[in-house]
Amino acid sequence: MKTFFKKIPLLMLLIGVNLTTSIAAQDAQWEILFNGENFNAFEQLNGDATYLIEDGALVGVSKLKTPNSFLATKKKYSDFILEFDVMVDNGLNSGVQFRSNSFPEFNKGRVHGYQCEIETSARKWAGGVYDEARRGWLYPLTRNPKGQEAFKTGEWNHYRIEAIGNQIRTYINGIQCANLVDSLTSEGFIAFQVHSIRNKDDNGKKVRWRDIKIMTKSLEHFRNPVASYADEISYLDNTLTANELRKGYRLLWDSKTSTGWKSANGNDFPKNGWSIKEGTLAVESSNGSESENGGDIVTIDTFSDFELSVDFKLTEGANSGIKYFVNTLLNKGKGSAIGMEFQVLDDRNHPDAKKGENGNRTVGSLYDLIRAENRTTGGRGKNFKGINEWNNARILVRGSHVEHWLNHVLVVSYNRHSQAFLALVEKSKYKNWEGFGTWPDGHILLQDHGNDVAYKNIKIKEF
Repeated sequence: MKTFFKKIPLLMLLIGVNLTTSIAAQDAQWEILFNGENFNAFEQLNGDATYLIEDGALVGVSKLKTPNSFLATKKKYSDFILEFDVMVDNGLNSGVQFRSNSFPEFNKGRVHGYQCEIETSARKWAGGVYDEARRGWLYPLTRNPKGQEAFKTGEWNHYRIEAIGNQIRTYINGIQCANLVDSLTSEGFIAFQVHSIRNKDDNGKKVRWRDIKIMTKSLEHFRNPVASYADEISYLDNTLTANELRKGYRLLWDSKTSTGWKSANGNDFPKNGWSIKEGTLAVESSNGSESENGGDIVTIDTFSDFELSVDFKLTEGANSGIKYFVNTLLNKGKGSAIGMEFQVLDDRNHPDAKKGENGNRTVGSLYDLIRAENRTTGGRGKNFKGINEWNNARILVRGSHVEHWLNHVLVVSYNRHSQAFLALVEKSKYKNWEGFGTWPDGHILLQDHGNDVAYKNIKIKEF
């Protein structure tokens, strides 16, 4: 009898939980976004691909010699949860725009804004977030292997997009793909894209959407929990998210002063050659020489195992670098302080890109040692966003293992205590510095190479 009565409260609790979940699901106030009968609530923008209705589904048909086409809602949305099913013919690229806009003054009305990717390519970025006609990829799935496997080619896939405040999260078939924080645009239309095509074999291929619905009320009550495998990527300027603070990140630069930084060859911050304004820390142009104006700056602290994230913006023909494991006691003469370098360079216009060996002085490379190349998707280059655009450098050090990431694509990976690495050092400009690259710790450095280069969002987590 005692056992029987002990089980009753547990049983009641389980019933209560299931009842609450059921009631919550029923309370969700979904609005049907596409009625399956006509396009009265939509307008077509930019390209002239064909949109049809088949068995109540919205169908986009690819067409040669037309730009990206968008079937956009006439209504704009801010915060929402959007769900739909999609099936796309193999080889076709598509997406769903959200918080997007089309203004005559912006690129002659070109649609721009967030896009949740739909694709069948080998890189497996379906569910990632792309910023159409603006900043390019914000959340590729290179840091979320589980999310890369969520999309099933040739089948109906269930998508969910949560855009609440500055948090944007996507899910495919119940698996979280993107976990993005960004505040550039807070409102816009939702649009269904038929991507432009170049291959005539893709002409007439279809992408199909069905069961399209949206929720705009009580969103916090219905949002999904964040999956541990979906890394958060934040584009907030010089600000840490609650998640980053919880995980131990800190700002390495406060965005206003020189606190925590000094000259590589002195105890004070340079009096000239560097500027701090509007949340950026910038090297000022001189004659393009190495460390002959303000000179390199380094952190006062030293670091061993860490994850460093830095945003940088190059001007045309510019050269700079982010160095780590820097020993400021070496090379007190002319030139830059000694340490391993994440190369920051305009590959197209700076001559250094063609020097060194096999491209090992190009952007993202371990300077003069290992060439940067796309190591995660098998194609489409290094994901560099170009000059006069903000790019992200991510350096990960765990013991002997080191990685360089360029805009969240892995471009360099090596063991700094391996024979292969030591052999590379012996053939490089660093061969005369004993123990180069194997020191237990060192400063982090931003290089003055005499060109205009800006930095911001400098943050670090130590392990």
